[in-house]
Amino acid sequence: MSDIRHSLLRRDALSAAKEVLYHLDIYFSSQLQSAPLPIVDKGPVELLEEFVFQVPKERSAQPKRLNSLQELQLLEIMCNYFQEQTKDSVRQIIFSSLFSPQGNKADDSRMSLLGKLVSMAVAVCRIPVLECAASWLQRTPVVYCVRLAKALVDDYCCLVPGSIQTLKQIFSASPRFCCQFITSVTALYDLSSDDLIPPMDLLEMIVTWIFEDPRLILITFLNTPIAANLPIGFLELTPLVGLIRWCVKAPLAYKRKKKPPLSNGHVSNKVTKDPGVGMDRDSHLLYSKLHLSVLQVLMTLQLHLTEKNLYGRLGLILFDHMVPLVEEINRLADELNPLNASQEIELSLDRLAQALQVAMASGALLCTRDDLRTLCSRLPHNNREPQRLTWRPPVWAARPGVLRPELRGPQAPCRAHSHASSPVGSWLCHCFSVSTAWTPGWSVPVLLQLVISGPVQQSPHAALPPGFYPHIHTPPLGYGAVPAHPAAHPALPTHPGHTFISGVTFPFRPIR
Repeated sequence: MSDIRHSLLRRDALSAAKEVLYHLDIYFSSQLQSAPLPIVDKGPVELLEEFVFQVPKERSAQPKRLNSLQELQLLEIMCNYFQEQTKDSVRQIIFSSLFSPQGNKADDSRMSLLGKLVSMAVAVCRIPVLECAASWLQRTPVVYCVRLAKALVDDYCCLVPGSIQTLKQIFSASPRFCCQFITSVTALYDLSSDDLIPPMDLLEMIVTWIFEDPRLILITFLNTPIAANLPIGFLELTPLVGLIRWCVKAPLAYKRKKKPPLSNGHVSNKVTKDPGVGMDRDSHLLYSKLHLSVLQVLMTLQLHLTEKNLYGRLGLILFDHMVPLVEEINRLADELNPLNASQEIELSLDRLAQALQVAMASGALLCTRDDLRTLCSRLPHNNREPQRLTWRPPVWAARPGVLRPELRGPQAPCRAHSHASSPVGSWLCHCFSVSTAWTPGWSVPVLLQLVISGPVQQSPHAALPPGFYPHIHTPPLGYGAVPAHPAAHPALPTHPGHTFISGVTFPFRPIR
């Protein structure tokens, strides 16, 4: 590598960058012939930092800076290299050598150039660059992934109005990149503050992608070998947790964003019925469509988990992620006046209950009933008149049987059963078209029903016996088999009997 460096020092910045890519291409191509996964040592990385990112090797030397035209030419050189390299393994290792964070002063230049390169690849549709970026997002810590997502959002949602259409077109070009981009965006925009609410154009684009093909958000999971212990601090295998967070927190986050202040700086406690306060109609419909798509994806996971022999052993939605979500709901509910935000609180809790119910029934969420009791106990309390959960087709439903959950008053007739011919409609009708009274101290009757009766009985599956509950019978990944129970158990203290809600038709399942 020292000989290569001496030859590159005599060249100008652009020709040196092009030459170092050429030499490393030859170097890694020969390495891949002897080892399927060659180790990238320090020499190639230092060459790239010095001649691509313009970080001098000597600490006392002043860093070189490319002007805007030279930077654009460098991006074109890199785009052309990845486009012309036909071996995907070589492309991936060069991309990784270029942009994997090293924890040094070159990381800022590395991330800045990466954002511009991926932005250019989106604009000119360079699929090899997008595929390399998708792999990079999968193996890079999340703190760097959100920086790339922020750069793309700034370029296509904020910088030039209407440029979101260019980003939207990569849906068919590189679905794998779209999946990783959605996961990064949901990690970036967590709705914890008004600044972290996703832009309207970005939200509409993501909802359009997922609504057209809900399987998009499972691409990484379906095409990735699953390890026993998933790494901590990296992106999730799917954006499901982030999308559930969006759907659940959106009503409260938008209500907080449009909370009307008074002249003295305090917030009015007066109940307002202005429909402009809170979520506007477009945002409400988008989050409703997104929520339905998430439920549809969750319903398909039982089959996919079974095919990978992971059913009951791998939870794509970790219970540890649901606990902070409930705490965030509590914080938002406390921040808002419950009298002003009662409808928004109910909508958030309804969506949380439905997501938990479908995730548990499909095996995507593995938890015990005690865990669920603890989760329910942390929900905001709300005593209200009797209500019922019903369904009705929304205005955006373009095909029959597409439903949107909605909380309606007791005087409204239930229309759920008229759509039972739809697979989604019939399954969700079985879950949610139950008329129940509110119990003081509980926010959502569906969650209370989950605590009492457990998940809805699953449909018979070819690979599983009827009544099979994965989180009871199968040890999770990374753990050994559950030891046999002793022949005799010590006497257990008696517990007071549960008071069951009348009219609940959930199938009884005894506590094991």
